Amino acid sequence: MTNQEQVIAEIAREVVARLRAQMQQPQSAPAPAAAQVSTVANTPSKAGNSTAAHDGVFLTVDEAVNAAYEAQKKVEKMSLEERGRMISIVRRICIDRCEELGRTELEETKVGRLDHKIQKLKNMQYVLGVEAMHTEARTDTSGVVLIEHAPWGVIGMVLPVTHAVPTMAANAINILAAGNTAIFAPHPSGKRVSQYALQLFNKEIERECGVANVLTTILEPSIEAAAEIFQHPKVALLCVTGGPMVVAAASKYGKRVIAAGPGNPPVVVDQTADLDLAARSIIEGGAFDNNLLCIGEKEVFVVASVFAAFMDAMRRAGGFELNKAAIERLSQAAFTFEGDGKGCVRAHVRKEFVGKDVAILAKTAGVTVPANTQILFGETDEDHAFVVEEQMMPFIPVVRVSCVDAGIKAAVKAEHGYRHTAIIHSKDVDAVTRMARAMNTTIFVSNSSSLASLGFGGPGYLSHSIATPTGEGITTPLTFTRERQLTIGNALRII
Repeated sequence: MTNQEQVIAEIAREVVARLRAQMQQPQSAPAPAAAQVSTVANTPSKAGNSTAAHDGVFLTVDEAVNAAYEAQKKVEKMSLEERGRMISIVRRICIDRCEELGRTELEETKVGRLDHKIQKLKNMQYVLGVEAMHTEARTDTSGVVLIEHAPWGVIGMVLPVTHAVPTMAANAINILAAGNTAIFAPHPSGKRVSQYALQLFNKEIERECGVANVLTTILEPSIEAAAEIFQHPKVALLCVTGGPMVVAAASKYGKRVIAAGPGNPPVVVDQTADLDLAARSIIEGGAFDNNLLCIGEKEVFVVASVFAAFMDAMRRAGGFELNKAAIERLSQAAFTFEGDGKGCVRAHVRKEFVGKDVAILAKTAGVTVPANTQILFGETDEDHAFVVEEQMMPFIPVVRVSCVDAGIKAAVKAEHGYRHTAIIHSKDVDAVTRMARAMNTTIFVSNSSSLASLGFGGPGYLSHSIATPTGEGITTPLTFTRERQLTIGNALRII
């Protein structure tokens, strides 16, 4: 095997391993009836001839990339108004067909909550489109400099199983606004709904705007297909979900890499906090789609002087408290543990519990909960598996700390330096400032749900690609552009 082949294999293995391990889904989930892809590419090509494409779904990576490459030549020449029409189509389909797509995604992926799957599609209105595109200008006595934001071309994108269609739609809005096209590599357990939604988008965009295949994918995603996408000479930019190995390996191709990494968002609640607001906010964010969001509240550190009152507030807000024995039963079922018992023991989440409903977790814990229970919670220590691991299920561990600074220290430890998301509930501006500086996260929220950072009831904007390892943060159309500069000397300075 050549060095290049080794690099390709390394990238593919890491991406697929992360998707399988983090998303914890089987490869062979059956496609729901509503999402069966009605593409003519269901039969192999004969005598080396390509089977015709059907609204962006192709048999091979090369066919998909070439189609997107040809489409991009047209998209980059479009005015912002014309690109805005394509974006409006994506948003309209997501909103008008939110129940169908949400239900289809849940049936195929088997993770999350239907009401929140639907809401995520409705929230495509919060994704930035052409309104984010702008031109900058600087002048002095020597002339004028214009800075414009140009497209990269075809972008290779990996989709997670947790938010398959919302991630694709949000990324599509971003990249089309910037004049790009994309080839998507969906998670195998979300491939059918991803293909179905992509076909809906492409069909309407071609009908209304006259451009085919602005978004493409392949019929059967695989390790080999992922490797082809990463190395393809016509793929100009990569947007991947993975760890440092993926970023390092993908960078060897000389392409820019936008990498969405892991998170384990901590929450600190101090003695000045509005406890009822804190409880409602934590439940809103932590319960959303059964805690599949990477920004969602995963563990809470509460100052001892208000600990009991906070737990009361959590019960009033719709949470159900588990006692120590119930937490232990849930932990033993939800995690596997490696180690010899003499040193540190590493916990790994079992796939059967990722994104599952409260009722399933409660039954495992040996308790019965009211039908409207939004989330389970209970007291643990700061080294508990539910605190340390990004567990993506609707149980919130609550840790008692001596003071706000002890809570901040524990939060930094639990976040593992991912620099993703952190939250505080406090009326003490100095405490908020100290935590913001200590966490150094991409997203920091004070006195609100984590959802506010993505525009759900707050001033943020939405993307399901939050690039923490490579620093781009919540992606926008400008994330997927190149700066180009035009300098005009000794002219056009009018003052």
